Amino acid sequence: MSTTITETATINNPKPDQPDNAPEHCPGTESTDAGKASACEGCPNQTTCQTAPKGPDPDLPIIRSRMAAIQHKIMILSGKGGVGKSTFTSQLSWAMSADDTKEVGIMDVDICGPSIPTVMGLVGETVHHSASGWSPVYVQENLGVMSIGFLLPDEKNAVIWRGPKKNGLIKQFLKDVDWGENMDYLLVDTPPGTSDEHLSCVNYLKESGIDGAVLITTPQEVALQDVRKEIDFCRKTGIPILGLVENMSGFVCPNCKGESEIFAASTGGAQALADEQGLELLGKVPLDPRIGQSSDYGLNFLEEYPDSPATTAYLDIIDKITQKVE
Repeated sequence: MSTTITETATINNPKPDQPDNAPEHCPGTESTDAGKASACEGCPNQTTCQTAPKGPDPDLPIIRSRMAAIQHKIMILSGKGGVGKSTFTSQLSWAMSADDTKEVGIMDVDICGPSIPTVMGLVGETVHHSASGWSPVYVQENLGVMSIGFLLPDEKNAVIWRGPKKNGLIKQFLKDVDWGENMDYLLVDTPPGTSDEHLSCVNYLKESGIDGAVLITTPQEVALQDVRKEIDFCRKTGIPILGLVENMSGFVCPNCKGESEIFAASTGGAQALADEQGLELLGKVPLDPRIGQSSDYGLNFLEEYPDSPATTAYLDIIDKITQKVE
């Protein structure tokens, strides 16, 4: 049956193999009577349940084995697009990989809008196959990246997929990508929202463990509203929340270093939300126009502009994240 029905049921329904909109006497999607019982007559999911494969997913043990070699898995989430989530993921990876003893990877599961190849300077690269599976594309010796952007014949091609096909690609990333034997951090860059990609990651990774999620927002209430939904998603799926990051928190002039407010925190911003939800605000990153410029050219902002107040904020936040997971 479809990814959305199955996985949403796992979160909200007391009987996990029943869809949310199941009839009262639904036999469950894994039953041999699925789609055939009298209770199934008239159910909108009848045909899907009848034709869906039954029993546990045979790929789960393979994923569990592959993920066991990765010490820490962190999801980067945002309820809203355009808040700087992929940019933050890139800076987090650059900072972590600055330690030569650490192996770091980024798995970009934003299937329809993969921006990680651009912000990491990897546009035009392709994935290589070996006997051990797909090889990530490496930015440097200890920093690898996997994204659907490497699999498209042209970067302008639209990915027009329904949930099951997205689910299949994420499973393939988890099952077939050879991250090496001793990876320290896998950062999962997700699309905005709480949909197919997020549910797939949670379901496939829950047995091997997710250290937690970092939630990215901007100060204005329209962004905070969506982050509240992301917090609810994490709590319903059992993902620990490492904390909130407020991006674009004021503007820093590159010349005079003066700050001004661009996006007004009309309801108190991320700090008020963190207090309301009992979470930690990991920090606030001011808006430096050179961050966007660095991302466009695939450069390491932290290295290019070490004196920027944004760099100081990034490094403080990253220190808190590593302390929490280690």
